[in-house]
Amino acid sequence: MLTELQKLRWIYGFGLGFIAVLGLCLFLEFFWVWAIPAALVIIWMALFRLDWLLLLIVFATPLSLNLEKIAFGLGIILPTEPLMFGAMLIFLIRLWYDHKFDWKIISHPITVAILFNLGWILMTSITSEMPVVSFKFLLSRMWFVITGYFMATQLFQHRKNIRRFLWIYAVPLCIVVVYTVIRHATFGFEEKPAHWVMQPFFKDHTSYGALIAMYIPILVGFIAIKQYHINTRILAFFLLSILLVGVIYSYTRAAWVSLLGAFALFLLIRFRVKVWQVGALLVLAIGLFFSFQTEIFQKLEKNRQDSSSDLTEHVESISNVATDASNLERINRWNSALRMFEERPVFGWGPGTYSFLYAPFQHSSELTIISTNFGDGGNAHSEYFGPLAESGVLGLLTFLTVVVLVFYYGIALYFRGNLDPELKVILLVVVLGYSTYIAHGTLNNFLDLDKASVPFWGFAALIVAMDVYFRKEGKGEEIEGELKKSDS
Repeated sequence: MLTELQKLRWIYGFGLGFIAVLGLCLFLEFFWVWAIPAALVIIWMALFRLDWLLLLIVFATPLSLNLEKIAFGLGIILPTEPLMFGAMLIFLIRLWYDHKFDWKIISHPITVAILFNLGWILMTSITSEMPVVSFKFLLSRMWFVITGYFMATQLFQHRKNIRRFLWIYAVPLCIVVVYTVIRHATFGFEEKPAHWVMQPFFKDHTSYGALIAMYIPILVGFIAIKQYHINTRILAFFLLSILLVGVIYSYTRAAWVSLLGAFALFLLIRFRVKVWQVGALLVLAIGLFFSFQTEIFQKLEKNRQDSSSDLTEHVESISNVATDASNLERINRWNSALRMFEERPVFGWGPGTYSFLYAPFQHSSELTIISTNFGDGGNAHSEYFGPLAESGVLGLLTFLTVVVLVFYYGIALYFRGNLDPELKVILLVVVLGYSTYIAHGTLNNFLDLDKASVPFWGFAALIVAMDVYFRKEGKGEEIEGELKKSDS
């Protein structure tokens, strides 16, 4: 048996030896060796603390780097995609080994809808025009959904992890915004540099603005929760101020529109507007649009205001469908997607294939100065037209079913869930944050990126977890007591 002194000597000896080896490798320029300690920590978390690994993934997501076409035309997002892939494998192995997963989560309608969507993506990957591209899309969607939804539902069994999940994404996102604003300031906050100053963390200003908009309601909610310590609320206000500056100078018109949509949804929930009343307003609005569509289009065609560094003019350019290249190119992509759908309405062309196949479906009369025939101009710029072209009518319907159920259960839980005040506010702002992405999805699609997928599936998981674990009778009193203990 070793004495305590001998154990200490072995520990210090091993530590000093390890440091010496790292120093020698640094001298010999073997820099990759320095990744070994981090790799060992990650392996330990994967084996013993999978919840910590998931939170690490969430923290790393806003700071991740997208490396495109590094080999065989494929790209990778570092460090999140390798971490997600590893976490997915560990999760599936554990699930196969011990068969332990809450059946209430599996049988929840939102989970069932997600599984149907994944199943149809699998089916259309088999029938895809480009199977390799489609199965890569399916694999990435799986690690996004398994880590962001299925693992997250288990994480959210403990309410402290709900707060952690939201904070641990918001803080690094604000770090990215500070970096972007400082960099943008060197260009005088002009409009054109706003498209790329957030690199390398975000590819362009549209995804950057979308994720900022998604988290603005979250921080507003943290300010509004009276049970939180004043220092926590001041920190939330400070971070909110950073995000507001970021979304303004992102020059992302869709993000601004999505925040207006979230505010409108808040008013509907706040004043308990009935579903049939909302439906009646939508029917009335659609009727008025078709009745006066000629006058509306004539009015829109008179708007010649293009994107501008002047915020007022930039807002005016939102409705410019006559000369604004960005707006016209979106219409071109949507029309191309519809033509692709008309040719293959059932199975589509295959998940992830739109950007490679849409070029022949463009009409010369719809081409813009930023159009391309080489498949390098991005995707369908819509979370709805994209699945329609790639996976047919069921690809769109299964995705819309997930979205509708998230809103249905989120809003129903808010009114009838017997939640304590803190969770009720968090639920509300999560629904509002989710709505910003759904509105933004009309004009762009980013669910193939980790930065959007983590909160998108994570917010859905949070709503399901609250519905399963925190709405039971008598649970509110138990949680309220836990909240008081944590505040004290």
